[in-house]
Amino acid sequence: MLEREIAADLRALTAVSEQLGHAFARSENLRPNDFRALLHVATAEFEDRPLTPGQLGKLMGMSSPAVTYLVERMSESGHLRRAADPGDRRRVILHHDDAGRAAAENFFLPLGRRTRAAMDGFSDAELDATHRVLGAVIEALRAHFDAVTMPANATPADPAANSAPAVPGAEM
Repeated sequence: MLEREIAADLRALTAVSEQLGHAFARSENLRPNDFRALLHVATAEFEDRPLTPGQLGKLMGMSSPAVTYLVERMSESGHLRRAADPGDRRRVILHHDDAGRAAAENFFLPLGRRTRAAMDGFSDAELDATHRVLGAVIEALRAHFDAVTMPANATPADPAANSAPAVPGAEM
């Protein structure tokens, strides 16, 4: 029964996170897909595995021309920056630009303070258990995303089948 309650909590978390994302997008005159792109780029940067435009397109289910247009628009608005991949100068990777990062910090830092205050009443052991549960759920979501987006003729061990990193912030 507890698993059902946790699943309901995760759906509620996803829903309110989406509402916050829309509020941020409106405050910055961004489209919903623009915010989704920023979220994917930020998550990948935080995990120290920046995205290429192609990987971002796969994560968002967008065609190459559509993601090119999105990245161009977001670069012009100061939210994203393209850079050469230090490991392969032929590849382009995406980063938050300074203006976009500052806008996100202005909007989300108060949320971070509220989140930390909400967690203050829990012991380190409780927070560690929560972190492990969330990590396991995220991995399950990523595995499901890979399974439902893998080409029919690919296998999980096929590097071409997993050319994009796992989905940051996958929704339930």
